[in-house]
Amino acid sequence: MNVKIFTQIALMVLAIIVAPAIANAQEMVDTIAAQELDEIVVQAPKVIRKADMDVYYPSQSAVENSRNGMQLLTNLMIPSLTVTDALGSIQAVGQTVQVRINGRVATVDQVKALLPETVKRVEWMDNPGLRYNGASYVLNFIVTNPALGGSIHAEGRQALNIVWGDYFADAKFNNGSSQFEVGSQFKLTNKVKSYRDYTETFTYSDGSSLTRTETPLGGNIDNTFGKLWGAYSYIKPDTTIFHVQASAEPTFSNDWRANGLLSLSDGSDDILLTDSHGDNGLTSKFSAYLEQHFDKRQTLVVDFNASFYNGKSYSDYVEQVSDVDSYLTDIHTMIKDCNQAYAVEADYIKNWSSSRFIAGASYTANRNRSQYENLGGEIFHQRQDKVYFFAEYFQRINKVSLTAGLGAQYTDFMFKETNQGNHSWNLRPQATIAYSLNQNHRFRLSFQSWQSAPSLTETNVAPQQIDGFQWRIGNPELKTSTSYMLTLHYNFSLPKVEGTFGVRAFTSPDAITPYLYWSENKLITTYENSKGLQNLTFFLSPQVEIVPDWMMASAHIQYRVERMRGSDYKLYNHNWSGNVSIMFTHWGFELVGQYVRAQHDLWGEKISWGENLSIIQLAYNWKNWQFGAGVIMPFGKYDQGSKMLSKWNTNEQHQRLDMRMPYISVSYNIQWGRQKRGAEKIINVDANTEKSTAGGR
Repeated sequence: MNVKIFTQIALMVLAIIVAPAIANAQEMVDTIAAQELDEIVVQAPKVIRKADMDVYYPSQSAVENSRNGMQLLTNLMIPSLTVTDALGSIQAVGQTVQVRINGRVATVDQVKALLPETVKRVEWMDNPGLRYNGASYVLNFIVTNPALGGSIHAEGRQALNIVWGDYFADAKFNNGSSQFEVGSQFKLTNKVKSYRDYTETFTYSDGSSLTRTETPLGGNIDNTFGKLWGAYSYIKPDTTIFHVQASAEPTFSNDWRANGLLSLSDGSDDILLTDSHGDNGLTSKFSAYLEQHFDKRQTLVVDFNASFYNGKSYSDYVEQVSDVDSYLTDIHTMIKDCNQAYAVEADYIKNWSSSRFIAGASYTANRNRSQYENLGGEIFHQRQDKVYFFAEYFQRINKVSLTAGLGAQYTDFMFKETNQGNHSWNLRPQATIAYSLNQNHRFRLSFQSWQSAPSLTETNVAPQQIDGFQWRIGNPELKTSTSYMLTLHYNFSLPKVEGTFGVRAFTSPDAITPYLYWSENKLITTYENSKGLQNLTFFLSPQVEIVPDWMMASAHIQYRVERMRGSDYKLYNHNWSGNVSIMFTHWGFELVGQYVRAQHDLWGEKISWGENLSIIQLAYNWKNWQFGAGVIMPFGKYDQGSKMLSKWNTNEQHQRLDMRMPYISVSYNIQWGRQKRGAEKIINVDANTEKSTAGGR
């Protein structure tokens, strides 16, 4: 697709929209004084279809059967969402969902700390606007002002057959216009049994080939981390919101290890191998937020974020013939990172009755220092700077809602040691048109575009050895890639059934993908701006109220076809994926069953898929307590893996875990006294440090 064409179309649409006369007062993200535009209300469950979001209002039964925000989200049964409380994850069709509370970017743990009765509504955006800066999905909890002075939420979940657990606590205290918050989390995963099914075939440049089949001999996974945070907010209604937060997030152990026996097609002796990689370190974060309201419904928002990472990533790969003391291959990679990230954003917002204008600018800086112990302590420095400007206009005209905007991003990165780097300007047009046929049928056509800058791993020129003859080297000549997506939604509401049917077309004409080639006797993996990925997806997301207030089901089913082209290859992929959830609630009990079939994604010359999962959980709510028990993977076989289709390296890998895991959980949520509402951020600029990635097959 041509950027100039999209830019011209976006500007034409923007000109058409701005032409009508401007009137008075549109709803913002329910910050301080909010008024709602007239929208279409669908009963049971209550849903408002807007031009840029679906708004879900919790029913009385959903609130009564919930003891925290995560359980409330589960009870809402939003069709395209996969909410896995036991694993602390919220995803949409296998992708990460950006979670917000009153417009402020939040974590799953902060969602858990919400009191269900304070959640006014939940906004679900599957085509976020330009101010969300490329997020695929956004879930925003709008929380009212509790008339209480404090709250405490604590929760613990422990497996019965392995060393796995999740523990969380959060407390809020209020004094006048001020609110103080402290919280902590500890997640424990220690020596969970795992193994890998792996087969690979290498084809050399002279046409000869070698197949290596790995028989698993066991392995394990560690993933133990913690988090401490504290926050302060000052709120002067209708005038000022000020919020600061600091956190420390240690990763104690994040390690994956596999042992196997390699059989070679050339008749050589079998090889014992050990393959492991992981990381540990500390990430510290600080954020400050100011929201100032002016006359004539104008708002200025400024947000600052900083993060600092000190840690190491490592990879060990050892091959050895049985009964032989020496090693065929002995590779140890250790990278120590000292990285920083800073970001600041300022937005101006102006509202009228049936229209809205938003304009903003942001700056993000990453400064990375990586020391390679396996290269004699050699140090590499990389800097990356991004500048982003955008403007977006919304207009409602009777049954039609129109949104159009244009963003521009400048990206620049450079390696100090080699003086290699790249920079580019990219445009980001976006437009949406929604039409309401009647209160039960609505159509929405949206166009999105966004940029993806090269990562530290993709551009780092330091060579990393993966195994006996595979190496990885970054490419500092990479350019920022652009992606485009066109989506048509049809929302319907029938008695006891509501949902969405849609078609999505996606293209990334210069996607950054891995590229393999032989150099003498080494198989090198580097990165390139490919010839592009295109895919077409059909999806259906229904929600069914089977027995009012007793039994409900939701699902998301999709079929995708796609094509990927790069240097010397053209590949195709198609597959079904989705999730289904069913929930029974009565007499304080709640039984939830969930099944997830992961989406298979083609990227470069690899097809990869996430977790295929099944979960059953029974919970009982009593006063401020919730007691639960469940099983992860009660049926089926855990599978997460990939398939490589390169002409030089064809392989298939299945990661297996001992995930048939019964667990129990207890949570407690209490509130008291008089409490001011939490700070309600309209924007949240992102400043996440990057981490190096050590080798690994």
